[in-house]
Amino acid sequence: MKKKTSDIVKYLSNFVTEKRLERFNEVLNQRTNYLTIVLEDIYQSHNANAVLRSCDCFGIQNIHIIENRNEYQINPDVSLGASQWLNLNFYNQKENNTICTINKLRQDGYRIVATTPHTNDVKLENFDISRGKFALFFGSELPGLSNIVMENADEFLKIPMYGFTESFNISVSAAICLHYLRLKLNNSDIKYQFNDNEKTDIMFKWLMQSIKSSEQILKTFLEK
Repeated sequence: MKKKTSDIVKYLSNFVTEKRLERFNEVLNQRTNYLTIVLEDIYQSHNANAVLRSCDCFGIQNIHIIENRNEYQINPDVSLGASQWLNLNFYNQKENNTICTINKLRQDGYRIVATTPHTNDVKLENFDISRGKFALFFGSELPGLSNIVMENADEFLKIPMYGFTESFNISVSAAICLHYLRLKLNNSDIKYQFNDNEKTDIMFKWLMQSIKSSEQILKTFLEK
């Protein structure tokens, strides 16, 4: 008989400490897909890795990485292992993967939000999170977001600035946005948490990468 994922998770839970399992559940209960982050063709890998660290800290589970010209390289020294707790979705099969990413996210019900200080943008503090799920797009520092993102975005978002410098770097911008929007989310009536099935799938992933010889343990259980 085929084992249910929930049964597998229950079995694997026996191979981690009670304290570890409690921590997994504590973090999982705060994870969300209501807000997601998209990194478009980032070539400064240290900044992109810092974004992953912020996403983990603020409970953002899914990150979308567009690779058109630049391949993203995970640096554990910068992300401090954050990538292992996140779902990284790569888009690199097309000549230009940006429009594919936009279409996929839009099909999944996301508003496409370009972070930029140059267009008909809304200030961060005025951004309406209640209108539905949203995906924040970030581009490389110098070129910024591509014309494809700008032409297909549903909304534009900017961080108010009061100095001579025109913009923050991507890791700082992402951290500021995530901090503010996560606070708004926590203080809202929006049901942003994962459902039980989604939590089970993520817990399975976390347990598998946390348990020594997890593949063999899983194989033994499935053969019973």
